Amino acid sequence: MPSTLGWTIKDWQNAYREGAEPEALIGSLLDYLDTKDPAWISWLNNDSFVLAMAELADRLETVDGDVRQLPLYGVPFAAKDNIDARGFKTTAACPAFAYSPDEDAAVVERLKAAGAVLIGKTNLDQFATGLVGTRSPYGAVPNAFDRKVVSGGSSSGSASVVARGLVPFSLGTDTAGSGRVPAGLNNLVGLKPTKGLFSIKGVVPACRSIDCVSIFALTVNDASVVSETMAGFEPADAFSRTAPAALPMDAAAIRRPGPIHRIAIPEHPQFFGDQQAEAAWNTAISQWRQQDVEIVALDFGPMMELAALLYEGPWVAERHAAVESFMAEHEADMNEVVAGIIRNAGKFSATDTFNAIYRKEELIREIDGLLWNIDALLVPTAPTAPTIEAVNADPVPLNSQLGTYTNFVNFADFSALAVPAGFRDDGVPFGVTLISGAWKDKELQTLASQWLNAHPTALGAVDKPRPKEVVTHQQAVPTIQVAVVGAHLSGMPLNTQLAERHATLLEQTTTSANYRLYALPNTTPPKPGLKRVEADGAEIIVEVWEMAASEFGSFVDLIPAPLGIGNVELADGRWVNGFVCEGYGFEGARDVTEFGGWRAFVAGKDGVR
Repeated sequence: MPSTLGWTIKDWQNAYREGAEPEALIGSLLDYLDTKDPAWISWLNNDSFVLAMAELADRLETVDGDVRQLPLYGVPFAAKDNIDARGFKTTAACPAFAYSPDEDAAVVERLKAAGAVLIGKTNLDQFATGLVGTRSPYGAVPNAFDRKVVSGGSSSGSASVVARGLVPFSLGTDTAGSGRVPAGLNNLVGLKPTKGLFSIKGVVPACRSIDCVSIFALTVNDASVVSETMAGFEPADAFSRTAPAALPMDAAAIRRPGPIHRIAIPEHPQFFGDQQAEAAWNTAISQWRQQDVEIVALDFGPMMELAALLYEGPWVAERHAAVESFMAEHEADMNEVVAGIIRNAGKFSATDTFNAIYRKEELIREIDGLLWNIDALLVPTAPTAPTIEAVNADPVPLNSQLGTYTNFVNFADFSALAVPAGFRDDGVPFGVTLISGAWKDKELQTLASQWLNAHPTALGAVDKPRPKEVVTHQQAVPTIQVAVVGAHLSGMPLNTQLAERHATLLEQTTTSANYRLYALPNTTPPKPGLKRVEADGAEIIVEVWEMAASEFGSFVDLIPAPLGIGNVELADGRWVNGFVCEGYGFEGARDVTEFGGWRAFVAGKDGVR
């Protein structure tokens, strides 16, 4: 047994900084691998190992031998075998489909550039079609804790090799939950990024428009390190994208910024009769309620309808588009369940497709309305844990059950992070998944770190204690906060100026008790003036909005005299940018302080107060 079993990325880094050599550590690991292990399809042989070590040495030379300049120096990893890597065949778990790529997939190239060493390719549900891990000619991949139970798919092998501590992280793909379900069933962290954050160049597509490369890791911290290495715009990938300066106001996403604290769970969670999964969920929720969060129950009906479109609607034709020419000549070489699913593409017309697209957009808009004041969704990663025998006997329905809380996520353009949440009574891991809007990946990592620090589980299946998670949120772009007091409040006439600049509402609060509010004369639309006073002041209701610093100048340029932007003191003592008024602007103004805020004044100015 190699000494590296169960090592995190930090463990590997420390070993090299203390003088260990990658040839010895990785060589010992390769010697340990079992040729009968169904989690692997291929791994480095003697010749390719020598080449990999030579390539690593060359990379080290470019940084003058300083391993600290290569954040993943000598760290071994595995990749799902629908992700291209030079020196390995790409099979997608279909030997007749196999080919030898000329170059690495974009994500593999980035990891190697950081010093990581790809040691092998892992098993999967053929053509990434499935959530069970049993649809492969290379064998079913068993659960790392109970060989009778499924590992989850399609990224079954990638989850297994991390759970058993062979490598600290691996790459999967996620179209309908393949980067999350195996994590939940194997006590792992599974990072499903915002679509386009990681390039899919060099990945055999499943549904190319919603495919993501995913990460399996023992810790959130490791997943974060790998994510930062892989993230980046890839011009050659039509689906790669960069994060906006701020999230658009009309985007279908969960938008509340700042510390995540309002979490929605399914109002009526489904467990398909699996009482152990239900009990584990109830335990997890009781523990989450002890965190510094507010748990609210939500109707998941629109999410469930959106999820159903993935396999019951015409998107199955996108899977057919990925393998059309191969399937036309080699259908007999395909897994029958996989072929049967993809064969359903013929049931849908172009008209069906457009109607489904329209319905998808309607559902996304409906979901966006449900989530406007929610920080994150919290769902069971897998609502049940079927046995391999049960899946073989009833492959499609049980597979569908596993995707109950995963299938809608990519359609809705959400980010997600699966994390361990203890164990069922039968010893099988139970996991939960945090879901938020696009580009909220870091916020989810921060929340997951807080959860795991409060409720740690051992790492994977290697029974090593979990180190403290230290991931912290790093703001992607500089932002500026501004307190608005009048016509820019939510629902008021000038709020569109904030929306046009992708500003986000942080909170409604009040000023300190050192202000008076005046209705300014001859302003269109009607506007107030906020005046700081030494005595006889009051707390005035304001909203604090946040926008990208790059948008702030154009916002200020729209503000007419006598108004301007200065500093406003809030009730908790903070000072933020806010609307102020020059002295001459108060001439002829009406003091409306008694209303406590502009909205109340506008609503009651024609009545009796």
